[in-house]
Amino acid sequence: MTSTARRRSLAFLALSATQLMVILDGTVVTVALPAIRSGLGFSDSSLSWVVNAFFAAFAVVLLPAGRLGDRWGTRRVFLTGVALFTAASILCGLAWDPASLLIGRALQGVGGGLSTAVSLGMIADLFPEPAPRMRAFAVLAFIGSAGGAIGMVAGGMITEFATWPWVFLVNAPIGVAALALGAATMERVPGHPVSGGLVPRALFSARRFTLAGGVLFTMVIAGMSFQFLSSLFLQDALGLSPLATGAAFLAVTVPIAITSLGLSVRLAARFGSERVLIAALAFFAAGMVLMARVPHDGSFWMDVAPAFVVMGAGFGLAMPQATDLAMSAAPPEHAGAASAFLAATQQAGGAIGVFAVASLAAATDLGIGYLLGAGGLLVGIGLAVSLGRATSGGPDRETVDDAVSGSR
Repeated sequence: MTSTARRRSLAFLALSATQLMVILDGTVVTVALPAIRSGLGFSDSSLSWVVNAFFAAFAVVLLPAGRLGDRWGTRRVFLTGVALFTAASILCGLAWDPASLLIGRALQGVGGGLSTAVSLGMIADLFPEPAPRMRAFAVLAFIGSAGGAIGMVAGGMITEFATWPWVFLVNAPIGVAALALGAATMERVPGHPVSGGLVPRALFSARRFTLAGGVLFTMVIAGMSFQFLSSLFLQDALGLSPLATGAAFLAVTVPIAITSLGLSVRLAARFGSERVLIAALAFFAAGMVLMARVPHDGSFWMDVAPAFVVMGAGFGLAMPQATDLAMSAAPPEHAGAASAFLAATQQAGGAIGVFAVASLAAATDLGIGYLLGAGGLLVGIGLAVSLGRATSGGPDRETVDDAVSGSR
């Protein structure tokens, strides 16, 4: 391995560790909420703000952080975010009352938003060649999906065998290591003057970028609906404990790992990213339909697990394709804004998936929610077909083929 390749790998390790830390923090806290309530004296009505303070601050800072990355340099914004997130995690672990914890959670959200907003653009800079870039996006897709399941299991274990402050304090050594590694390996990319709003018009002029972003939007709506509804179904209908529910999601996580990390680049090289994306979305939708048909007295292994495997395989193939197609079509000078816009799009999709689709279904019939998610994915398939017909921007099949051949 050359020194350049080693530096890129270590820089990507810092990026990946940070994203895993942020994603874990979004889910691991949920399991610890009862212990936090009794430990700090939260009321039932205010307890939800332990979660909401993080996600609200995270969402608000995404788009401004992307523009800051273009103006001041993505490295500076990323490292600032990691440092703030780490310090805020320590504050949360040392919190002495509800107010101090909520302040820490909001600061965590700001730090997480700063680092997340520029991460996709930094990966595009680290790996300009199509095949390595798609591999990197595949790793992020796996982290994003596996982080939720890992967080539920980890939160239960930490709360059961330690005390709730360690849910936050465990971030400190990870954050310090990621900060040191990133500072040592990430190149200083100078910023440049920016004009216009938080989302430059040039992004919307790039048709392939907007189409791929639309696909990601539909995927996250369906994915968050799937996670929310399946968690309810496993516990309410099948009677699984929270810890067992987190373990059950391994039936989704393992196929995601196999398809995203093992197959996505090879299939894109052979068939083209757009075709793989269309097929993957069809698998994703099929998994949603299968879950809609599971009876309330069904078996996990006979009824639920097959649907989980199909859904996971589709999601794992689709996410790196859509992300790579979007970022490869974004103008390089707006990489930070493009990264932040995609992150904000996914946040909005997640909110719609939980609060609109999943909440509506939870109040009526869970099967309806799965079918609504599948319907959204049909829209995503239509966008992916249009993406395949677009002729400008993004690597073609031959380009990816050459890159894969050269990397062997």
